This record gives sequence, C-alpha cells and structure tokens, in this order.
Amino acid sequence: MNIAVVGAGAVGLYYGSLLQRAGHEVRFLLRRDYDAITRSGLTVTSPRGDFHLEEIRGFRDPRDMGTVDLVLIALKAFANRHLVEMVRPLVGSATALFTVQNGLGNEELLADAFGGERVLGGVAMIGVTRGEPGVVNHMALGSIRLGEFRGGRSPRSEQLAATFSAAGVTCEAVADLRKIRWEKLVWNIPFNGLCALTGQTPGKLLANPATRSLVAEIMDEVIAGGNAQGLSEPISPEYRDEMLASTVQHTSDYRPSMMVDRLEGRPLELEAIYRIPLRYAAQQGVPMVRVGMLHALLDLGEPIQP
Repeated sequence: MNIAVVGAGAVGLYYGSLLQRAGHEVRFLLRRDYDAITRSGLTVTSPRGDFHLEEIRGFRDPRDMGTVDLVLIALKAFANRHLVEMVRPLVGSATALFTVQNGLGNEELLADAFGGERVLGGVAMIGVTRGEPGVVNHMALGSIRLGEFRGGRSPRSEQLAATFSAAGVTCEAVADLRKIRWEKLVWNIPFNGLCALTGQTPGKLLANPATRSLVAEIMDEVIAGGNAQGLSEPISPEYRDEMLASTVQHTSDYRPSMMVDRLEGRPLELEAIYRIPLRYAAQQGVPMVRVGMLHALLDLGEPIQP
C-alpha cells in the first residue's frame, strides 16, 4: 500500500515505521523531526526489539506527497482545524481515511469533508513517546481496534486489520466503532485529566486509596455515558476493573499525552476528550459530574507560578 501519515508524532511515527518495515511505501508529514529524520532516518526503541529505518520519505507540505491508498491520521485533535486542508491533497478516487486520534468527533469531521464511505476510525492502546529528534520510544502495549465510521464489519476493515497484524501490530476489526471509542475514553478521561492536573503518573494515582477511588468513579461515569448512546452491546461494568488492572501492569509509570502537553505548554485535547463526550452524555440525560469537574479545571489553563 501507499500510505501517508498525518500527525507524525510518537504514535504516527511508531505505526508508520512498522508499516514501512513490513514493506509498504509510507510517506510522513513531518514538522519538528523533519531535519533529523530526513538526514539520519528513524530509530524506534521497544521492548519488542529496537530497529532503525535508514531512509524515510519525509515531507513538510502535504501538497508534495501525492495521493495515496490510505491516510493514517494521528494528529492531536486540538489541531483539527487544519486537518481537512492537510488531508485533501492526499485523497484520490479510492483513498481511505483512517484516524487513530483520541476522543470523539474526528470521524465526523472527515466524513463531512470527504464522505463517510471513506472513513474508518480506531483506538490505539499504546504507551509511546518521542525522544530526541528522530527517536521514538515504545514502552508498552500497541494494539489497535478499528471499524467503519458507518458501522458494521467490512472486507476493507478486515483487510486493514490484517495489514497492521502482518506489520507486527495486534489489530482487530470491530462492528461498533462508537463502542470502542467510548471504551478508550474510560481510560483517557480520568488518567489524562488527573495526571495533567496533579503531575502524578497513573501508578501513583492508583497506589493512593482516595485517588484510586476517584479514578474508578470517573470510569463509572464514562461507562454510563457511553452506554446511553445506543451501542450495539453495553460496556460491561467489569471493564473498569480490567482497565485498572491493565494500567497497574502495563502503564503504571507512563505519562499520558495530556500530561506531557500541559508540562510542555501545548494546547490540550479538551474538545475531543471532554467537551464532546460531556455533550453526548447530557443529550441522553446522563450527568457526568466528575468528568465535568475535570474539564472545568483543565480549561482554566496553566497554574499560577509562585
């Protein structure tokens, strides 16, 4: 396949590098790492084995990339105001658009601009960060679940899952994209917000009985909000305990993306991870009081420095 990666941060670089290593032609839209990667290639460190790609097709401008079979979108959702103009030059008659961005609303944006028949979405359960320019550090997990924006399994979604699996990514095609989006929010909403506000890792939050209880209560709110959306099957109450156990085992010391963004003074993905889920839940009469509190505190901005 000819694949373009839009949003070549840690997630986009990691998955794109695996697809290139598997033999696909991958083109990366680069910003910060452009000079380092085009000069010296891309290095990935991982508990599954480090590797280096000597040659990377990197571009600064999507208009220079040409049309592709698949656009893999890992752009931070706070930059979605630029997403359509980034993607448009890459779209040919049969191009599929696959977003693994956080939160809700990303598929709808792409469908409005390019047609829902082109759009797939997915959730990536992964711990990965950028190191020095040209280096990506994969720490844990890495699986993807994906589905059609219009719902149902399709030959295309099954083939895309097979493509990722062949590249070394555990990947599953599902029939209900909305369900897996809300399941990801069960983790993202409490840990992104609480870690960003407190500066503590997920493991520290779960080691303290009071904050562990708060995490669990927020997760319960998100599960209730998701289950009010008419999902094909409800999210099980036990899913909360599965997420808590998985966090302790795999991402205890991981710094969630919103925590890193706040520490480095970047915008936060508040619209996709908080405002839209809060709105959808409220439309169904489900209050998410603790989630609303998290959003309100995050929306205040940076703390005042002494």
